Amino acid sequence: MTLIRRSVFAPAHYTAAIVLAAAIIASGCNRNPERASVAPTGDTPVAAVNQLVKDLRDNDLVAYAEHALPPTLHQEVAMAWSEGRTTWPLSELPLSEQLPGFITTLAEPEAEKTLLAAFRRQFSGADRELRTAASTLGLFAAQYVQRSSSYSDVEREHYVQLIVALSNWGKNAPLADPSLAKVAVPQLVAAARLTGLGQPGALRQAGMQRSLTRLGPFLSRLKVVLDPYGLDIDATLDGAQARLIEQTGDTAKVRLDYTLAGEAVDAQILLERRDGRWYLSNLLRHAEAQAVAPSPAATPAGREALSKSLPH
Repeated sequence: MTLIRRSVFAPAHYTAAIVLAAAIIASGCNRNPERASVAPTGDTPVAAVNQLVKDLRDNDLVAYAEHALPPTLHQEVAMAWSEGRTTWPLSELPLSEQLPGFITTLAEPEAEKTLLAAFRRQFSGADRELRTAASTLGLFAAQYVQRSSSYSDVEREHYVQLIVALSNWGKNAPLADPSLAKVAVPQLVAAARLTGLGQPGALRQAGMQRSLTRLGPFLSRLKVVLDPYGLDIDATLDGAQARLIEQTGDTAKVRLDYTLAGEAVDAQILLERRDGRWYLSNLLRHAEAQAVAPSPAATPAGREALSKSLPH
């Protein structure tokens, strides 16, 4: 995948994926990194879902992470982050492995010039090619989700709806418009540089809370950039409606209805109660797995990457 393809497609996928995190719930630099803990919420299943949607609407990724997990699990995940074993909740996003490189690419010197030149060379006016790419990506993504054993049935049904909505958006969005790219790219570059996360290993070094604090303004700018392309993330979050389907003991199911790029999405969210508060089951499951994940250096791929990075 070329550099400019990431600059055009990746923002859409990452932000839409943040809606995914909001809906699956069921991706400011000047804030104090030692801020007090966010007040707990989630007295009811619907309140738990609505709170996470609000956090994403407010671009408050720190609050999202705190509301999504019980305090003890949150601390375990923060420790795993500082040890380079996870980037949860960023790992909830599709292509999450590419996010650090995406930020780094945008933050590089001369990035505006390099990316816009690549856009003009490869994609300016290539409307038909980009529509075909959006359709193909949507097809492959839907097939992957349908066949993967990593998702529950309710997750799979929800994600396929999201993929269809995003694929249809991509087929109609003016992604090849050079005038829009000329405005979008400098904004993303500036936002990426302001994160201070444009170097290899920056997320680990900053830690979970500071990284999420710095990424909040980047998310905000990403939303602004995508709006002229017809993807209004805040409108999607503002219009989300949650209602209780059923509750049995410490488990519950909530329906979340929202509209993404003109497409209606009807999602079912599974929740469970822990210590008197409600949390999304899939977020708990993913965070628990990553809290005990081995260090990257302990895996064959991680040892190989480390070996390549060392001087010979």
